[in-house]
Amino acid sequence: MKTGFIGIIGRPNVGKSTLLNAILGEKIAITTDKPQTTRNTIRGIYTHYADDTLKEDIQLVFIDTPGIHRPRTKLGQYMTDAATGTLKEVDAVVFIVDDKLSAGPGDKYIVDLLDSVTTPKILVINKIDKIGPEEYEKIYSEYEELGIFEEIIGTSAVEGTNVDVVISKVAEFMDEGPMYFPDDMVTENPERFIVSEIIREKILMYLQDEVPHGVAVEIEQYREEPEITKINAVIYCEKKSHKGMIIGKGGRKLKGIGKSAREEIEALLGTKVYLELWVKIKENWRDSDIALSNFGYKE
Repeated sequence: MKTGFIGIIGRPNVGKSTLLNAILGEKIAITTDKPQTTRNTIRGIYTHYADDTLKEDIQLVFIDTPGIHRPRTKLGQYMTDAATGTLKEVDAVVFIVDDKLSAGPGDKYIVDLLDSVTTPKILVINKIDKIGPEEYEKIYSEYEELGIFEEIIGTSAVEGTNVDVVISKVAEFMDEGPMYFPDDMVTENPERFIVSEIIREKILMYLQDEVPHGVAVEIEQYREEPEITKINAVIYCEKKSHKGMIIGKGGRKLKGIGKSAREEIEALLGTKVYLELWVKIKENWRDSDIALSNFGYKE
């Protein structure tokens, strides 16, 4: 069996989590149109036994990382460190872009990091459903001229275009090895973590501007009973005004967040869910080492 670990890196909002979900065929990483949605590294496990499509047994462990950006808070620094640290731990790197290298400094910074990495590097040009042929050729040419990528693949993670090509090309760079996880396991992240991420995703979807980036979710109670799972979660924000925005007039926004989250959690767990949400203020938690540790963002 060919096995290995693959880091998925890129700027915020280029589609890293969407590609991971497309590879696995199910949602384990939250996705929104807001930058910096992913805060933790998330492992997705893809196991496939030989068939007409792929001739060998494979188990690929993809590590979805936070978007690499210039940090403004300790949380931002943690996220960037988590992403760049992954480069040292994997057998291959999938670098996702959605624009020309000359479009801004973000991708140039990542390219400089990759230039010193000896592991195989695959460039994925994502969102080809939104990029015209001429624009795609320009993006392709700029990155090909660097001479540091073993493969360059155009994809639309949203539509599933060429996701199978990414899988097969990554598998070519893996070596024979042990099966690290059971073949029916798609992630090693615990259910409590995924539940908290689903709640945070709904907050991101319901709120605008900078409020979502100052939000953290903590599961205070997670109790599984024969026919229902009872979950109490606290949404932390940094300002009193943000608390009002999250709750909304007459509590309507919080109810909407809770209903949307509960429906998705029920689909995930396959059982009825009682979800209770509270909103509390913890000022400047993104710059507090203690708060970041409590919320699981640093050791």
